[in-house]
Amino acid sequence: MKDNMKKVMLFTMLVASVAMLTCCSAEDPFEEFINNEDNGWNNGANMNGGNGNSATTGELATFDISIDKSSAEPAETAAEYFPEEEDAMENNTFATEVTIDLSNPVTKTENGVEVTANGGHVTANHASAKGICYVVSGTTANGSLTIVGDKKYALKLNGVNITNPDSAALNLLSGKRAYIILADGTTNTLADGTGGSHKGALYCKGKLLFNGSGALAVTGNSNNGIHSADYIVFRKGNNIHVKSTAGHGIKANDGIFINGGILNVEVSAAATKGINSESHIIVNGGRTTVLTTGDGTYDTEDKEAKGAAGIKADSTLTVNGGELKLKSTGSGGKGINVDMEANFNGGNVYVVTTGGQYKGNNDTSSPKGIKVDGNITIGGGRIWVRTSGYNGEGIETKKELNIAGGEVASYAYDDAINSKGNMTISGGYVYAHGQHNDGIDANGNCYIKGGMVYAICSGSPEVAIDANTEGGYKLYLTGGTVVAVGGLENGSQLSQTCYQASSWSPNTIYTLSSDNNSFSFKTPSSGGSGLVVSSASQPTLQSGVSVSGGTSYFGGLAIAGGTSSSGTSVSLSSYTGGNGMGGRPGGWR
Repeated sequence: MKDNMKKVMLFTMLVASVAMLTCCSAEDPFEEFINNEDNGWNNGANMNGGNGNSATTGELATFDISIDKSSAEPAETAAEYFPEEEDAMENNTFATEVTIDLSNPVTKTENGVEVTANGGHVTANHASAKGICYVVSGTTANGSLTIVGDKKYALKLNGVNITNPDSAALNLLSGKRAYIILADGTTNTLADGTGGSHKGALYCKGKLLFNGSGALAVTGNSNNGIHSADYIVFRKGNNIHVKSTAGHGIKANDGIFINGGILNVEVSAAATKGINSESHIIVNGGRTTVLTTGDGTYDTEDKEAKGAAGIKADSTLTVNGGELKLKSTGSGGKGINVDMEANFNGGNVYVVTTGGQYKGNNDTSSPKGIKVDGNITIGGGRIWVRTSGYNGEGIETKKELNIAGGEVASYAYDDAINSKGNMTISGGYVYAHGQHNDGIDANGNCYIKGGMVYAICSGSPEVAIDANTEGGYKLYLTGGTVVAVGGLENGSQLSQTCYQASSWSPNTIYTLSSDNNSFSFKTPSSGGSGLVVSSASQPTLQSGVSVSGGTSYFGGLAIAGGTSSSGTSVSLSSYTGGNGMGGRPGGWR
C-alpha cells in the first residue's frame, strides 16, 4: 500500500469537513400495518418472560436485496470527491481520437499512436503523445485490447464486446490515468477466461476513472472483475455490472470513490469481496448493490478463518450520500468489513446476511451485518441491518461506537448493536433487537444522552441494554427517550428517571407520551421480561392504540409524533435497573 498513513490523515480531515446530511425517514404508512389483518399487530396474551428467542414483523424483518440495473439514481448525494483535481474528466482535454474496431482490427499508425493487431489481440501505444482518446467498438470472441503509453489518456467504449479466453479482456498497462468513457446509449461487455494469471478481466495499472452514462458488464472467470493497482473513481451516470466466479468483483489498491452511478456486483467464490480496497472507500452518491454467495474459508497464509463481504476496506469507510445495498448468503459472510474507522454521515445503507458461522481448522468466522475494527461514528442517514444465521451480529465495533443522528435499525440473530469499548447515543432513532441475545451490548460503558432508543432482548439472562458490569463499567442514562423490552443492565446509573410496566403484550401497539411528544411502537412476538421506559419528564403509556400521522421509523415498527386513539392506560412504577445479570461479552471475541 502506498504511503497509507499519510492517506489516513488526509481522509480523516476529509471526514471531519463533511457536513452531516439530513436522514430520510421511512415512508411506509403506519396505518397500513395497523389495518392489515394479516400483519400480526393484534393484541395477545401478556408476555412476562423471555424464552430465549425474540421475533418481530414488518419491513425490517422481510426486506430483501437484489440486482437492479435500472438507471435511476438516489436523489440524496454529497459533493463529489476526487483524490486529485486532475481526476475530474472536465479538467482535461482529449481531442485527438484514434479509432479501433475489434471486429476488424488492423495494424496502423494514427496521430502518433502505434496500433498493432495480432489476430483479435490489439496493442495500442501512444508513447508520449498527449490528449489521446481511443474510441473502441466491435466484437471479438478471442481477442483483447492492451494500452501502453507515458501520458494520461481517455478510452471511449462505444459498443465493444471483448472475450479473451486466456487473459484480461482490457489490459491497461500504462501507469498513467485512464479515463474510461461509457458512450451514451451503448452496451459494452468484457470477459476473461479461466486461464492465465492476470489480475482482472479489466485490469488497470494506473488510476481508473469512469465517466459517461453507457452500460458496462464485466465478468471475471479467472480472478477479479475490475482491478486497479491504484485507485478507482465512479461517477453519476455510470451503469456497471460486475460478476466474478473466482475473485473479487471490484478491487483497488489505493482507494475506491463512488460519487454516483449504478454499480451491481456479484461474487460467488469462497471469502471473496464484492468491493475490496486496500485503502479507503468513500460513497457520496449513486446506488451500489452487492451480492456475495461464497462460504467462508481458512486462509493458510494469514492462518485465520475468513468470510465473504459486500464491502471490504483495509483502511476507512465513509458514507456521505447515495445508497448501499449489501447481501451475503454464505457462511461467515459480512455486509461491511472495515479495518479502521467507519463514518456514516448520510445516505441509506441496507444489509442482509443469512449465512451462519464458518468453522475451519479450529478457527471461526462469524457473520456480521457491519463489522468495524476501529470506531463507528453515525451522524446521519439510514442504516438497516438484518442477520438471521447462527451467531450473526448486526453492528459491531472492536472499539467505540457513537450515534449522534440518523436512523439505525438492527435486527440480529445475536447482539443487535455491539461495541468492545464505550458506546454513546446522543441523538437519532435507534432500534436494536437481539433475537437470541442483547439488543444493545457495550463491553465498556454505555452512555445514553439523547435520541430515541428502542431495544429488545431475547430473554433472561440477557437485557435490552447491557453494559459490561462484570468489567467495572456501567450504563449511564442521562437523556433521550428509551423503550427497553427486557430491561436494563444491573448497576445502571439512571440520572433520568425510568419506569416499568408490570407486564407487556406481544404484537401490540403502545404509545409513550411526554411533554406533548409521542412515540408509538410495536412490541415483538416474544422477548425479555419487563417493559422499561424513560423520557425527559414523567411519561404516560397506553397499549392497544390506533395511530395516525407522524413519521414512521424502522420499517413500520415505530412512529414519532403520531396521534393515538383508543387504547388502555398502562400503570407505571419506578424502576432502578437490573432485569438480569447482563449478556456475555459480544462478538468481538
